[in-house]
Amino acid sequence: MNHKVTICGVDTNSLPKLGREETRELIEMSKRGNVNAREKLAMGNVRLVLSLVQRFRNRNNSDDLFQVGMVGLMKAVENFDTRFNVAFSTYAVPMIIGEIKRFLKDGSGIKVSRSMRDVAYKALHAKETLEGRDGKIPTAMEIAEEIDLPLKEVVCALDAVSEPVYLQDCVFGDSDDGLSLEDRIGDEKNTADDWNERICLKGAIADLPERERNVIYMRYYLGKTQTEISRETDISQAQVSRLEKSALAKIRSKF
Repeated sequence: MNHKVTICGVDTNSLPKLGREETRELIEMSKRGNVNAREKLAMGNVRLVLSLVQRFRNRNNSDDLFQVGMVGLMKAVENFDTRFNVAFSTYAVPMIIGEIKRFLKDGSGIKVSRSMRDVAYKALHAKETLEGRDGKIPTAMEIAEEIDLPLKEVVCALDAVSEPVYLQDCVFGDSDDGLSLEDRIGDEKNTADDWNERICLKGAIADLPERERNVIYMRYYLGKTQTEISRETDISQAQVSRLEKSALAKIRSKF
């Protein structure tokens, strides 16, 4: 008995299944401009896109990711070379994942310079090309040689656009009852709450005006008295006291 399963508005039970040879034939037809072959390829690989979208289901709207994944699938169809003895899915998976990750990076709150992002995209494209060429995952050195850039520059760029890891992300076991990152990094002296508070405190201090930030640093990190700070910064002790109180109030508000 078949059970209907709907993901991203798609009834997976109604999707066609394509064999390896049929897929290759459809790709050749699609490259010659056959629209029907292109549509059949898209529908025959929807399950593949949906399975990859599930990996990112906690990062964004699944419907948006599905659309982006289909764009990656079509790019894979356009670039796949049927002369190589590689399954289409092997080539398509990194293309689809790369497209989804680029979408997530462009819409994330992490700001990366345009030049570094361009290097990262070139490196990701080179990685996809190299994987499609010989079916193996290329090393960072091979990617750097492919795009003729220094290894250090390529590694830094890829790190800059890599998907952020959240403290609540499951790193071991199932998502429902597995261990999260904060479970792994915590111990009796450094609990998850301590880590969260330290991260919040660091951010709150970084947001302070420069004079208040300097006072907090000298007062609580260097252990100086208000009198010592007054003497070293050439401002009155009363002013130091006001800056300290103002800074502490702003830090508390962040919590």
